[in-house]
Amino acid sequence: MKEATYSLALVRKIKDLFPGCIVLKNDPELLQGFPDLTILYGKRWAVLEVKGDRFAVHQPNQDYYVELCEGMSKGAFIFPENEAAILDELTRHFRPRTRRAVNA
Repeated sequence: MKEATYSLALVRKIKDLFPGCIVLKNDPELLQGFPDLTILYGKRWAVLEVKGDRFAVHQPNQDYYVELCEGMSKGAFIFPENEAAILDELTRHFRPRTRRAVNA
């Protein structure tokens, strides 16, 4: 599947899955290798590097930025073969965290 075609369908799925989220397409000329999409939802954010399939070539710096963002909030490579798993991870990531009651 072409990456551009997959990316458009993916953005629609993300917007359906996370109503009210903001999905930004990042400019590769601004920061070479930074992931394709930034998702803002509630008080959290994530970045996704979109690939047309699991064998697609990684460009310079893509692995670096995905790992960096994973350490800050959430970053991942996404392609049709791992889409369900990554969207599940995003669902857990965006879920509001509740404070646990402390037994005194």
